[in-house]
Amino acid sequence: MKSNSGNRLLVVLGTIIVQMGLGTIYTWSLFNQPLVDRFGWNLSSVAITFSITSFALAFATLFAGKLQDKWGLRRLILCAGVVLGAGLMLSSQVTSLSLLYILAGIVVGFADGTAYITSLSNLIKWFPEKKGLISGISVGAYGTGSLIFKYINGSLIQSVGVSQAFLYWGIIVLIMIVGGSFLVKEAVVVNKPSEQNGAVQRDYTVKEMLRTKQAYLLFVMFFTACMSGLYLIGVVKDIGVRMAGLDVATAANAVAMVAIFNTAGRIILGALSDKVGRLKVVAGALLTTAVAVTVLSLVPLNFGLFFACVAGIAFCFGGNITVFPAIVADFFGLKNQSKNYGIVYQGFGLGALVGSFIAALLGGFIPTFTTIAVLCVVSFLIALTIRTPEQGKGKLRSERKKNTNGVRSMKPGTKLG
Repeated sequence: MKSNSGNRLLVVLGTIIVQMGLGTIYTWSLFNQPLVDRFGWNLSSVAITFSITSFALAFATLFAGKLQDKWGLRRLILCAGVVLGAGLMLSSQVTSLSLLYILAGIVVGFADGTAYITSLSNLIKWFPEKKGLISGISVGAYGTGSLIFKYINGSLIQSVGVSQAFLYWGIIVLIMIVGGSFLVKEAVVVNKPSEQNGAVQRDYTVKEMLRTKQAYLLFVMFFTACMSGLYLIGVVKDIGVRMAGLDVATAANAVAMVAIFNTAGRIILGALSDKVGRLKVVAGALLTTAVAVTVLSLVPLNFGLFFACVAGIAFCFGGNITVFPAIVADFFGLKNQSKNYGIVYQGFGLGALVGSFIAALLGGFIPTFTTIAVLCVVSFLIALTIRTPEQGKGKLRSERKKNTNGVRSMKPGTKLG
């Protein structure tokens, strides 16, 4: 492995640069009000753009693996960087909401999701012995990009205006992703059985994965984790004002704190999952989230309690979306990881929609938090009991072997009892 150590470090560096560029889309909230002020659009109509981006991002992951097989990883990331950058640069010329939805929503989201899942999955393949840590580094870079560009894009909007800010943002992101792609090298997975917790692990195709109950249980867990985090990110300032009685400026600080704890959770829980077990980390994160949203629902909030709950949910959300790519690799193998994780990752897109839908349907924060708490408890129980498909088969084969050996060892005429 020594001969590949230099290659691996360059791949890590390239992936970090790519992921930081991709993560800048999470600064979208900075553009909402300036676009309203410039064009006179309705705020909620402008805010829908990011929901479209999130859906397009998740949808792209279904096709990214096939595109990688056809084009190769480096070319795919390079093309995604060009398309993403072009989508943002062209957004500087929009004068209608429909065009904004197409360019900043569909085009940018699809390009982002394509490069995100393929570069992440490739890095995990380079470090099969440290899947949790390396996933944390990659996904942590994505979060760091959003944190850094909160200040860069904010400064651009103030200095050159919202439309020109799109232009410069697109140029910077294009340079980052295209530049990073030249350092990324596609990992070669040797198709040989490996042992995972005493069971022989094999590489599942998407069709084979979808025949297992574990695929659907993991989807439920990931959907729950994403819905809790994404809903909080979208309304955290409003929660502080309406439920904790904070002034707008103080509550706005929660936005930056969510980004910080979200990034910290990605790095810390990713590394921890390699040591204590990924499902234990996910179970702990889900239980912590359940407690935090219950406190937000039932306990009178003050400054400290509000920020503690928000920090806990953001930390756990960041950790969960970091650990899940590694869990999918543990369950279904490395060879088809990007395709298999693309299926499970649809829980992200669905989670982005359902939280807001429940809030609109049931009427506010508390019913939504109660629903999230129940789902977290259910997913917590799944995390405690779920096993890899091969472990289940291994146990079944072991029982059959015992029974067969028992029958064969009996001589004709031997009486039982």
